[in-house]
Amino acid sequence: MKRIVCLMVVAGLFLAGCNTMQGLGKDVEKTGEAIQRKAQ
Repeated sequence: MKRIVCLMVVAGLFLAGCNTMQGLGKDVEKTGEAIQRKAQ
């Protein structure tokens, strides 16, 4: 169940509208941080 939620969060952030590669990098970084917080 947690994997599904994490995948949905990642997909949501990815599709949220990062127009540049810099924006994509920031989104990926924030997603990684959120996953780390959930894992603790």
